Amino acid sequence: MRFHAPRASAVAAISATALLLAGTLPASAGTNDPLRTKQWGLDQVRAEQAWSTSTGVGAVVAIVDTGVDLQHPDLAGQLVSGATFTGCGKVARPCGNGDFRGPDGQNNGDEHGTHVAGIVAAATNNGVGIAGVAPGAKLMPIKVLENGSGSYGDIADGIRWAADHGADVVNLSLGGLPGTQALAITGLESRVTNALAYARSKGVLAVAAAGNSATPLCSDPAFTSKNVICVAATDRREVKSWYSELPVKPDLKAVAAPGGAGLVGCDDDIWSTVPSGTGSAGCRLANYDAYAGTSMATPHVAGVAALLFGQGRSVAGVEASLLKTSRQPVSGLRGVYTPAYGYGIVDAAAAVRY
Repeated sequence: MRFHAPRASAVAAISATALLLAGTLPASAGTNDPLRTKQWGLDQVRAEQAWSTSTGVGAVVAIVDTGVDLQHPDLAGQLVSGATFTGCGKVARPCGNGDFRGPDGQNNGDEHGTHVAGIVAAATNNGVGIAGVAPGAKLMPIKVLENGSGSYGDIADGIRWAADHGADVVNLSLGGLPGTQALAITGLESRVTNALAYARSKGVLAVAAAGNSATPLCSDPAFTSKNVICVAATDRREVKSWYSELPVKPDLKAVAAPGGAGLVGCDDDIWSTVPSGTGSAGCRLANYDAYAGTSMATPHVAGVAALLFGQGRSVAGVEASLLKTSRQPVSGLRGVYTPAYGYGIVDAAAAVRY
């Protein structure tokens, strides 16, 4: 069985009625990063309003994904040592440093992890590209996926390595296909679940994507593990994205965050870093691109978690702050769970003050 890290595709539309019911947050540009005005996700989670309290200095976020472009100008100075667990063959694992190019030296469609990393902690106010949610945090690149998929064993080993090498947060912008939750529930597959329990015992918070199949339950590992916060996606109008799974799991540890519309316009999706030269023709930038998916929502939450770890909080304190300060769209209620948004859209400004 393999986990996937899919990008949402434009195959459905959100109703016009829903769009009219939700307000649009005003864009702000408190940094000199050229793409900052396009980053409506930072405004939705109120990241800049939290930076006077914490930028995440001292926190480390492991990007357990397809690897990261270690030379990207918005990421190179943000990195700590990473590891590669996929494509190792008979070579001892880990067999690399977390670069998006695996042991074969090729880019096999592995832009995803670089995009995720930029959302969390791209260098900010450096006159280049984008701003990160937690610009003071460090990124730990862990390559466990190749061409968007990977084995349970590789993912579990990547999580354990991150926990053993100083990560505070593990970002899992990946998930099994609908129905694979049964493997963990029945005990047929427990490696990732056990790895997440190990990471939690080391004081690490894990956040994982709800999934992009529009089904009622969080994908695994978010669904079955009590050591994971499940993250659903919202669009720029704070409506649950059409493709997103509902943030439903047995322990109700679930929130929402900006993931994009997944329709046709680049600026309605989430702008972030991609390996140099791999930007899409449609969005017309070589080193940056706009993606949509719960994969993009998850690092917004990981970034807010990094802001909280930067304040010296415990893993239990970080989790409690995320869940209790998230807000429901329209009503603004906090500490209230709903099937559409979990405990609500994460709110960095409220979380760092909680």
